[in-house]
Amino acid sequence: MTQDMTAQALWRAVRSKRPAPGLIRHSDRGTQYCADDYRKLAEQFGMQASMSRKGNCYDNAPMESFWGSLKNEMIHHQRYTTRANAEAAIKEYIEIFYNRQRRHSRLGYVSPAIFAENFSKAKMAA
Repeated sequence: MTQDMTAQALWRAVRSKRPAPGLIRHSDRGTQYCADDYRKLAEQFGMQASMSRKGNCYDNAPMESFWGSLKNEMIHHQRYTTRANAEAAIKEYIEIFYNRQRRHSRLGYVSPAIFAENFSKAKMAA
């Protein structure tokens, strides 16, 4: 994972979700997230950084759980002929299956998309 790749992912996320300033962006202590250019980009979007504490794997447990699910449910069961095929399959897994269909026990057995929708409705009602 390179600094360019993480910056592109951040740009795409902001373009797609349009988060309000003050969003807390959590990451591990990888050099790509600590890089000056990446931090400046996140600050430009009004994001606050939250990094895992050194030696504490529980800080990053949600992402580690996601990577485990992705590998066990998809990656280890397929062979990809090209990098583009792998990228397309992973995007489809995340956007179609993981975010919209897969039920998550930590979210009350609903998908992340339904959880986010319910959260937004509750926030607006408050």
